[in-house]
This record gives sequence, structure tokens and C-alpha cells, in this order.
Amino acid sequence: MCNRWADHVLQPLICYLCRLLVAPFGVTQYIFEVRVSMKELRVTYMRGGTSKGAYIDGHDLPTNPQERDAVILKLYGSPDSRQIDGLGGADPLTSKVAIVSKSERDDADVDYTFGYVGITDPVVDYEGNCGNMSAGVGIFAIMRDMVTAQEGTTVVRIFNTNTNKVIESHIPMNEDGSVKVQGDFAIDGVPGTAAKITLFFLEPAGSKTGKLLPTGNVKDVMTLSNGQELTVSLVDAANPAVFVKAEDLGYKGTELPVDSEQDGGKMLATWEEIRRKAAVMMGLAKTEERASGAVPKICMVSKPQDYVAIDGRQILADNVDIVSRTKALAVMHKAYAVTGGICTAVASLIPGTVANEVVSDRGKETNTVTLAHPSGALDFVVDLVEDNGTLVLRKAGVARTARPIMDGIAYITEG
Repeated sequence: MCNRWADHVLQPLICYLCRLLVAPFGVTQYIFEVRVSMKELRVTYMRGGTSKGAYIDGHDLPTNPQERDAVILKLYGSPDSRQIDGLGGADPLTSKVAIVSKSERDDADVDYTFGYVGITDPVVDYEGNCGNMSAGVGIFAIMRDMVTAQEGTTVVRIFNTNTNKVIESHIPMNEDGSVKVQGDFAIDGVPGTAAKITLFFLEPAGSKTGKLLPTGNVKDVMTLSNGQELTVSLVDAANPAVFVKAEDLGYKGTELPVDSEQDGGKMLATWEEIRRKAAVMMGLAKTEERASGAVPKICMVSKPQDYVAIDGRQILADNVDIVSRTKALAVMHKAYAVTGGICTAVASLIPGTVANEVVSDRGKETNTVTLAHPSGALDFVVDLVEDNGTLVLRKAGVARTARPIMDGIAYITEG
């Protein structure tokens, strides 16, 4: 109620008083014209995990999907490789949007829709979820009074519309009832430390295909355009993904984004072909050409090994359970998608998959998988059990950090 009163009463009053104060200086006309010549949209700009983007109340956007996406594209300055006329950061990790609204479901507090905002393409892709952006949803919900803050820890149940799955977010709170954002927990790929947010993805199997193993197999064979037969594993947990061994593609598995940029596009082109073929095999697209740019994820896995991360730190094989690389739309991910990481951790614990063949024995024994990526490592806890010969994925957990950067009015140009 307090926020609504501020939006509808206090803010207009302050603006009116400001116009009176600045009138003698001849700028009243300018302020008035800015406020009426563009559409206004309240936006909370937030870092979620290793990603960043706008969090928007769904009720503030047009109900028509085409009109909604047009507003989002204008907000981000797309299509444009620099996104110079919007909030987008000209990078797949900073061109993401979270649409959140109070839920009417009995099992959730809020509904959350994630979108990849195209940079050079005028499209918003809603096919998959982003676990990093998911980390900021609970904070946004508390800030906007969509849920009631609790003492100590506020648990926000989030229904993700992309996957039709529930995420349980545990948000630490300050004694004054505000969200705690500062702390001593660090995640690789983000400078400094912050408060620890724990996300539990509940029953994440079959997020898009309805099955943990979409083809019913732990391994499948696909034939690439160059004639090579490739053994892959297709798994759907939190987000669908296709897994391939780095050595089968002629790579070490420790390559960094710069390596994928200096090989003439060979690695990324091969990954994209594998990803699109997998989309058809998993029933996510009728043809390779119609495959989404977001799902399935492509994950190139290898055994634990030493390498130097993007920031120059030494990643030691003894400290990780599996090494993997994935894509963020058209480029190699500088870190790792959380939902893709969940799927990787789950796949590594399913006997017979290509990921299971390279994961450490420690990971298999403890059901806790440390995944090494270009910026460091991620830890996942997987609750995967066998029930009468059937694998049941109860939940998967990961720790993230998030913080609001800006909350205010964005101006959307028309036309």
C-alpha cells in the first residue's frame, strides 16, 4: 500500500512542486514535455547472479504480446549491436528481462516470466528460464509488496511460466524488515561479496519436454553436416540441454570465450548445429531452422582439470567435479547459466550419460556437484533418487547473490 501511495500521490506531488521551483529558471517547459511525450514505465534494474536486467511488474506492461515485446525492445534499445538507445548492455548476460506479478496460484506467491531480449534481432525469446535472473525475483517481489517480508529469512515461492515449475527462493532480511543485500558470500563471475540467496528448483525434471530424458535414452547419436557421428546425452532438468564431450569435438574443454572468438567461429558454429539438431530430437522444434535461440542449452563437458579462469585465477582439478562450457545466445557464456548448471549437475548423476562419464567420483557419491566454468565454479546440490527403477528428481539447489541497482521511471519512445 505504501508503494502504491508513493506512486500515485507522492510522486506526482513532488513533480508538481519541482516544476514550481524551477519555473523561474525557464526549464518547466522541458520537464513537462519529457513527461508527456514518452511512455513511462517503472523499472527496477537489478543484478541477478552473473546476469543483469530490468525487473518489471507484469501489470505495467501491455497485455497484448506483440505490444508488450515492442515496449521491452524499446526499453533495451534493440535491435542495435550497441543498444545505445536503451538499457541493454550489448551483451547476452545484460540483455535479459524479468516480468513479475502477484500470483493467483495456491502453490506460488508470484508468477515470473523470463525473456532473452534480442540485441541485433527484434525478438524477445521466452522459451527457457534464467536461473541467475531468478535470484532477483524474490527481492523484487518484496520491494514491490507482492509478498510479506518475514523476520530472518523470507521464503518466496516463484512460479516460472517458461517452465511451469516452482522455484523456492530464500531471501535473507535485515532487522528493520528490509532485504539484506550486503554480506560475505561470493560467486565467481561477480566482483566482491553479497548476501547469500538460496534457490531450490522444485521437481525440475521435464521443464519443456515433460521428461527427464526426452528421448528415453541416456545416450543418442547424431550425425553432423561434416559426416561425423557424435554421441550426445539429452536431458531436461530446469532447462533442456544437450551434452557432448569436449574431446569428441577435438577440444580440451578448458577453452575460454576469447578462444571461441579467435577460431573463425568454428566452435560456436559446431555448437549451434548440435544444439539445433538436439532441439528436433527432443521435440522442441519441428525443424532445425525453427529451433529457439535459447533452448536447448549446449554443454561441452570434460573431466576435472587445471586451467586459468578469465580473471587469471588458477582453477584446480582437485576442487571441482566437472568442467563445462555453454553458450549465451550467440557467444560462449562468460560464466554459466544456473538452469543449465542444474541440468549439467543432474545429467552428471544419471548413470550412462556422457556427463556421468566425466564427473568425479566425489560428485557421484555426495550428490553435490562443483561445476567449473570460464569465470570459476558453481556448486549444486541435487536430490535425485531411484524409485522402482525410475529416476525421480525431487529438487536441485544453488546459491546466488543479487542486488537492486536502480528503481525508477524509464521513458519509452513511441513509433
